[in-house]
Amino acid sequence: MTLWYIGNTSVRSAFRLRDGLVALSTSYLQGNMRGQDGDRAFRELLGQHGIVSLGTDETNSVGRKWRSALGKLGFLYPEIPHSATIRQEDVGAMDTITPNGWRLIRSETVPAMQECFLRALAAQYIEIQNADGQSTWFSPLRHTLAVLLEVERQTGVATVSFIEMALHVQTTSSADNIVTVAERIIALRNERNAAESKRRFDSAKYEEAGIAFGLKASTFRDYADANFRYLKATGLVQNRGRGIALVPEKRLFAELMARDTSAPATELERYTTLCNGAVLPTDTQDAALDVLHDLLAQLSQMGISFVLGDRPVDTPADIAIIRHEIEDIIFKQKEEIYASEQAGQWEEIATYIDLIASRRDRRRIDEDTEIVIPRSEAPAYLEWTLWRAFLAIDSLENKPYEARRFRIDQDFLPVGTAPGNGPDLIMEFRDFVIVIEVTLTENSRQEAAEGEPVRRHVADLMNQYAEANGKPVYGLFIANNIDSNTAETFRIGVWYSRSDEKIHLHIIPITITQFNTFFKALFTTNNVTPEAVINLMNDCEQYRAGCEAPEWKTMISQTVERTVSAMVVQ
Repeated sequence: MTLWYIGNTSVRSAFRLRDGLVALSTSYLQGNMRGQDGDRAFRELLGQHGIVSLGTDETNSVGRKWRSALGKLGFLYPEIPHSATIRQEDVGAMDTITPNGWRLIRSETVPAMQECFLRALAAQYIEIQNADGQSTWFSPLRHTLAVLLEVERQTGVATVSFIEMALHVQTTSSADNIVTVAERIIALRNERNAAESKRRFDSAKYEEAGIAFGLKASTFRDYADANFRYLKATGLVQNRGRGIALVPEKRLFAELMARDTSAPATELERYTTLCNGAVLPTDTQDAALDVLHDLLAQLSQMGISFVLGDRPVDTPADIAIIRHEIEDIIFKQKEEIYASEQAGQWEEIATYIDLIASRRDRRRIDEDTEIVIPRSEAPAYLEWTLWRAFLAIDSLENKPYEARRFRIDQDFLPVGTAPGNGPDLIMEFRDFVIVIEVTLTENSRQEAAEGEPVRRHVADLMNQYAEANGKPVYGLFIANNIDSNTAETFRIGVWYSRSDEKIHLHIIPITITQFNTFFKALFTTNNVTPEAVINLMNDCEQYRAGCEAPEWKTMISQTVERTVSAMVVQ
């Protein structure tokens, strides 16, 4: 019996590893990350870049865990054990960035990052004992893909739930009969569907597994959570309820990956492959063409025309350019569908906003549904949630992917926050534009961090839209608490251009709770229009000239309450 996990159970967000690598690449710490001093220095580096919250950690375990995660995935050269048949210098200088690590650092798009994680996970092999007691190696990624495909063959859908992953995928390997593994998953699924209480059923099954393996029942959940997160970082699987499913346009690619069950023949090959990143099916000409033709067929089924013309397909690199272009077209089409569905998801959106406002990270909706905000990703989820809220209000003139400046993955979940030198969200409607800036920063640091950039972003867009179509631009600043210094900056509301031209800005600061109260009222009273948002902002703005910041904040709060009450009375 075996129990495996991909990645690291302490560093739950795979994409944040890139942030750690970027920080490390510009520091003196490469190759100097061992011992108490090294652990402390790496931890402080991560904290200085806002990647982790430092808090109190006397053992500096954060630095050690991040170093371990980066080494395990081959983004840093790992330590070669003394018992190995190879030397450290045969592989690379310990704790320095590997070729696949540099590839991840240089990745600017989500698909490029996903390919780095795919190469990393495809190169990760775990040693197990087969039925004859012989040592053998297997790929957890390929095993999981094989299970998904076999479940699809038996049920018609390539999906496994969280508990199925926990009890029957991560407890088996390629040494097990894949048909039998799928049959056990389906049996568990049927048994669970028949259970009166899903939560009691799950608890009992985890306890049984814990006894069988001699482990805590919670270990199975922790491993499954980490496995899901890292598997999704490859871009091959996506969320399906509380489980995962193959991404439809990546199915053929996944099938090609699952077919390759060979493992590196030597210890040196295993480490070299891990640090360089595995060779993928699309690195070969024939497989790359097969995947390209499959994608073209999918575009045709979606009713989207794509002319290949005389574009070169002579090498895998040529094909990759076209393949990535098609994948982007498919994803944008899916994102537009996702955007159109948000009005029907307004209650879920409001729940996310409530969680952020209350500084909580999860809420259970029913036995099978729980909303979770990873603690380290609350700023990204705030931007994402407000994006969804304005998609739900609908009537956007710009595309959903033009309205956001943060990246999203195949589940439309955020991958980090919006980069600097621009606003978080730009929502263009027929008659006006709303620039949305959000932050979890509080106290006087809020004005220092947000006052100048927010005004500059709004002023820049006012000039841009004045030249393009004359649409007025409004700024909406949303935070858990509005510091009076921040409110005063926006109350004065001016910006001087380089030519000393005075620009009058329209920026309204409101709290997350105030926005959510208004947002929920829009839907419960059937007043969902972008004009309702502008009317509220104009009502709030009328008080700014006659108030100082503390009083203006009070008037904004009263205006929100009065507006919501008026909508309810209608």
